[in-house]
Amino acid sequence: MPNLRISEAAALLGVSDDTLRRWIDQGRLASVVLDSGRKGVSGTELAAFAQRMTEVAEPGATVAASARNRMKGIVTRVVKDGVMAQVDMQAGPFRVTSLMSRESADELGLEVGSVAVASIKSTHVVVEIPEA
Repeated sequence: MPNLRISEAAALLGVSDDTLRRWIDQGRLASVVLDSGRKGVSGTELAAFAQRMTEVAEPGATVAASARNRMKGIVTRVVKDGVMAQVDMQAGPFRVTSLMSRESADELGLEVGSVAVASIKSTHVVVEIPEA
């Protein structure tokens, strides 16, 4: 089982060394003592922590869906032409863009500020309206 220095682990998570140390001090992430006597993180623990970081609250009930990756967010931009629409959403730290028919965007009532759910399956992004 590989062990990583604090700086290596922080870089893999895209955070500062100080943030990683703070998470260790808060008990969010377990640390190990490296051969050098310094504090580090086990690779296995870091992998599990990284997965926990990506978990988000369930977006709410829908009747049915085949997509497994669903992110609730807010619509930040809607661009429509005669046939197509581009809908941009911010779902936590993720920006999601969906291309759909203008008719679909109109039927969903999508506009800047709308709360919606991005359902992602393979290369397709499906936008749904969650229950209130």
